[in-house]
Amino acid sequence: QENAGKPAALNRGIAHASHDIIVMMDGDTVFEAATVRELVQPFGDPRVGAVAGNAKVGNRDSLIGAWQHIEYVMGFNLDRRMYDMLRCMPTIPGAVGAFRRDALTRVGGMSEDTLAEDTDITMAIHRDGWHVVYAEKARAWTEAPESVAQLWSQRYRWSYGTMQAIWKHRHAFLERGPSGRFGRVGLPLVSLFMVLAPLLAPLIDVFLLYGLVFGPTQKTLLAWLGVLAIQAVCAAYAFRLDKEPMTHLVSLPLQQILYRQLMYVVLLQSWITALTGGRLRWQKLRRTGVLDAGGTPRGKDLAELTGEVRLVDEAFGGNGNESERRPVA
Repeated sequence: QENAGKPAALNRGIAHASHDIIVMMDGDTVFEAATVRELVQPFGDPRVGAVAGNAKVGNRDSLIGAWQHIEYVMGFNLDRRMYDMLRCMPTIPGAVGAFRRDALTRVGGMSEDTLAEDTDITMAIHRDGWHVVYAEKARAWTEAPESVAQLWSQRYRWSYGTMQAIWKHRHAFLERGPSGRFGRVGLPLVSLFMVLAPLLAPLIDVFLLYGLVFGPTQKTLLAWLGVLAIQAVCAAYAFRLDKEPMTHLVSLPLQQILYRQLMYVVLLQSWITALTGGRLRWQKLRRTGVLDAGGTPRGKDLAELTGEVRLVDEAFGGNGNESERRPVA
């Protein structure tokens, strides 16, 4: 179809799909062999309307890629575990997610009201009474922005779109039933962790500079190192849960100093845009295709992926032999 925006393209795909479970992915994402199988398992529970997969940064070799890798593991995926326990998952990532067709139909499909259509549809599904869960083994490798300008554009859209989705579904706070539960549990958590708390992050660095210049230098440094140690422990725990090597955590101190300030400025710009009534249009990101089109993301061993292919094959009735492998749609 002619270019009509991502929500319209997704709705066209939904209309032409012929089965009850619909899997969505981004064009810059590579699925592992077992990802689809892991995504559909939770739908054995008829109350489940959508499943969030485990999105990972594939191009993590650069410094900015390593910082995003830490953010994905420590922030997004660790948060999803918490939201899964509290039954208030706010976002099915566009990179890897699955939906029950009935749930999509009942909420009217993908909406064009916000720039965060994945967050918008997830909140709508919650309000309709469905459960939204997290499948950590449904891994997908996505291409993260490789420049500060591209990262800025992406996060600006994410931040502003999340604010739009929160505002759109604000009435859930006063409603009853599943919608009210999400409104009084999920919306405050999303607002706190994704909109309000990041604005306070620079205070740590402001107090550090103030203490170094005017206060007791030694105590100031010890306090800042204590905060960094807490961050390191949380990051190490998240990396262990995701079975990720700890080597990329070497860049954590620099990430806390530089990357955090960048995200603060992006969020501040989103706030200004929202409060002044500005309109943010969809911004195209340049992709380089650094992930292997054959499905082998960086850092994955070919033998390991071959084993995953065999597991999928056996799950769909094969015995792992090349001659008897059956296609999986």
